[in-house]
Amino acid sequence: MEKGLVIVESPTKARTIGGILGREYKVMATMGHIRDLPENEMGVDIKNNFKPKYVIIPGKKQIVAHLKKSAEQYNDIFIATDEDREGEAIAWHIA
Repeated sequence: MEKGLVIVESPTKARTIGGILGREYKVMATMGHIRDLPENEMGVDIKNNFKPKYVIIPGKKQIVAHLKKSAEQYNDIFIATDEDREGEAIAWHIA
């Protein structure tokens, strides 16, 4: 039985980490960023202290749905994105 879900940025990292952790953990990839500012409108609410409006990237909706469905099966979920600003943004958008 799997102990938890580990979410990483890329499928290559998912395979590598999955090989290290073994079958005790399910490792899934976000395939990069999953949310961004909208392209067809202003991405910030100027009247609300410049609050950003993030939307799911159109090509990532299926990945997000799959991650959500998988996450429902686990008590322990580990966000293991890179320790850089891109990884932090991806982790923030996943959470």
